[in-house]
Amino acid sequence: MTSPDLRLAGLAIGTWLSALAALLLDATAALLIAAVATMALLALSYRLIRRPPPGRKRQAPKSYRLERESLERYGPERESLERYGPERESLERYGPERYGWVVVSVLLGVLCGSVVTATRLGVRDATPIGRLADARARVTAALVVRDDPRPVAGAAGRPAMYLLSTRLDWLQGPEQGRIRAPVRILVLASDAGWRRVLPGQRLTATGRLAASRGGDLTAAVLTVGTPPLLRGEPSWAQRTAGSLRTGLQRACAPLPREPGGLLPGLVVGDTSRLEPAVEDDFRTTGMTHLTAVSGSNVAIVVGLVLLLARWARAGPWLSAGLCGIALVGFVILVRPSPSVVRAATMGAIGLAALAAGRPRAALPALAGAVTVLVVVDPELAGDAGFALSVLATGGLLLLAPRWRDALRRRGVPAGAAEALAIPAAAQLACSPVVAGLSGTISLVAVPANLLAVPAVAPATVLGVTAAVLSPFWAAGAEAVAWLGGWPAWWLVLVARHGARLPAGTLPWLDGVAGGLLLGLLTVALLVAARRPLVRRLVAVVTVAVVVGALPVRLVATGWPPTGWVIVACAVGQGDSLVLPIGAGQAVVVDAGPDPVAVDRCLRRLDVRVVSLLVLSHFHADHVGGLAGVFRGRRVDLVATPDWLEPGEGRAAVHDAGAAKAVPVRAIGTGWTYAAGPVVLTLLGPPYPLRGTRSDPNNNSVVLRAEVRGTSILLTGDAETEEQQALLDRFPATAFRAEVMKLAHHGSAYQEPAFLDAVRPAVALVPVGVDNGYGHPNPAVLARLARSGVRVLRTDTDGDVAVVRFDGGRLGVAVRGLDPGDPSR
Repeated sequence: MTSPDLRLAGLAIGTWLSALAALLLDATAALLIAAVATMALLALSYRLIRRPPPGRKRQAPKSYRLERESLERYGPERESLERYGPERESLERYGPERYGWVVVSVLLGVLCGSVVTATRLGVRDATPIGRLADARARVTAALVVRDDPRPVAGAAGRPAMYLLSTRLDWLQGPEQGRIRAPVRILVLASDAGWRRVLPGQRLTATGRLAASRGGDLTAAVLTVGTPPLLRGEPSWAQRTAGSLRTGLQRACAPLPREPGGLLPGLVVGDTSRLEPAVEDDFRTTGMTHLTAVSGSNVAIVVGLVLLLARWARAGPWLSAGLCGIALVGFVILVRPSPSVVRAATMGAIGLAALAAGRPRAALPALAGAVTVLVVVDPELAGDAGFALSVLATGGLLLLAPRWRDALRRRGVPAGAAEALAIPAAAQLACSPVVAGLSGTISLVAVPANLLAVPAVAPATVLGVTAAVLSPFWAAGAEAVAWLGGWPAWWLVLVARHGARLPAGTLPWLDGVAGGLLLGLLTVALLVAARRPLVRRLVAVVTVAVVVGALPVRLVATGWPPTGWVIVACAVGQGDSLVLPIGAGQAVVVDAGPDPVAVDRCLRRLDVRVVSLLVLSHFHADHVGGLAGVFRGRRVDLVATPDWLEPGEGRAAVHDAGAAKAVPVRAIGTGWTYAAGPVVLTLLGPPYPLRGTRSDPNNNSVVLRAEVRGTSILLTGDAETEEQQALLDRFPATAFRAEVMKLAHHGSAYQEPAFLDAVRPAVALVPVGVDNGYGHPNPAVLARLARSGVRVLRTDTDGDVAVVRFDGGRLGVAVRGLDPGDPSR
């Protein structure tokens, strides 16, 4: 097949990677990169421009001369040689001449990306805003909203937060005049009034300024707790798009939560209602690119319009005009997000080629679009959605046609070859970004994407139709959205079951370093695999690894350890503990703050039935992950404390129980429970405690558990007041236990006499990495160490287990933290 046109690819790659490097470093480093690239560019260009002295002809390598002599000597190919002689003669430029201009284009891209990004970083860092952010000053700012508000996944009991990217108009500090600078401000707002703000809206807000985390063009973060003061209205296009997007959300509201939250993400990239567990499944199975609106969505919508235009016998210009209208309308509908802007730019170039009656140069269009967009907005270089979109399109253009043709040459039917090549190419191209985001390499991505292909186009077309109908015919929009919910439901099922396959992922280095490393390895493998010997070697090694390692991972996963009696799940800054009843069945105490993290832990333990879920109290770090416990499992009963505060957490628990038809019952002193080898007895609170440092904490459910002869004390977040009340009510021997879950993540509020009464051999500390609360307290840990207690922490050890061996001896096991795990 014809070789791809890579003339602009080097320019795009150099621009993209240099802009990304500059964002991760600083303006000084970016200028240094630009200086080095300039010197290398000048030196290489000078060498390439030089011509050999007159009368001196450069001789091709011996291998090429032999090839040419054989073609001249042997018959049928001679005509071909004569026909393409001039093109073949151009190959005689070996060494720097052959690849030199490719390197020049890369260096030119590096120069452009570095200089542009350094300039933007200089503007970001040169303003007085940095000093105000370092001082955490309270300021008033006039802002222009750049994108839709993104809700931050809030835990139960805490108000929802909204993230907005804005452009600064002016800012006024406490003791200075207005500061004007063309910089970006990230707004973190807690008031529900921010949820309805549209892109392009001008507004004024007052809040506290803080330094940004770096890695982008954001100059500072403004934390706001009050509603915005709107100034004027956004453009008609943004108001129209907002109305359509809101209408699509309303049309999807009657659908079940998982497909109903996914459909707007597939159609317009609106993931505000996407369930965290679904998002995690998509990440695990390599399907994340489906919720990043990209060229595939544009192709589906514009392709449908083009098909209808061709059916109506419209000419090239009319077809291009109709497709252009559809393209503009779709971009307005989905907002000009990075991936959509890239796709729309490529689409506009393609439409121009269609109108002119010329073939599309898709790859140069992609490379040119990437270069222009990164130069205009260098922050796109670090945007994961932009990267997924570009890489997926590049994989479809570069890899899919070759793989399809190779499969057809080996006897695979045309349709099957296309169906196999497209998802495999897209997944291979996107795998570096997915690996950098998740810290894993998915082994189920290709089959999962293959199964997803038939559902993407129907979901997109039906979703767009529902959005267009919503302002005029709400019932019709709901009916169309109901139809679109079926393919969305299929995608949810594919992702869910793919994520639950054993040994479906391999750990990998996360972050930018992990993504770049896998990208380099992928490119090296693709280049090397052009040789038949290397292809055979790769195939043999792959088969050997799968045949040799997969059965081991399936049979001996290493987790949970044999004989485990309790596991403390690594769920971040929160609690979730699991007591085994039997195969696939367990008691769970607390749900942690994150549904994804607790769901992952229970999957690893193969818990399919939760006979009892005990919630020690209603704080978010113990009930926020409730949806993760319910997801894909049968829960028989939820037990809660008598204490009713905080009310938001209690209401969330009862609402979740009602939605799943699971009974929710309050338990008090004297309550007991027995199932299989597990026996639970409630010890505290002995009576309602009021006026303490934290009444919800000091009314936590405190349980004594017996599991296969192992005594365990589960203390919730009980602090010194409840611990002392328990000592006053019961004899010290009632608290003696071999294993203790240290109260309140190991905080300083521990009663020494209570620790002495328990005298555990093992202490479990569920706590989040870099939690900011000082948990666990060093003095408490030191006291336990002096007493000979083995302390296991989920922030350093990941999931931790206590094991009872056959001889009665007690042991411990740690699983370690996974890269990219949400509990980190």
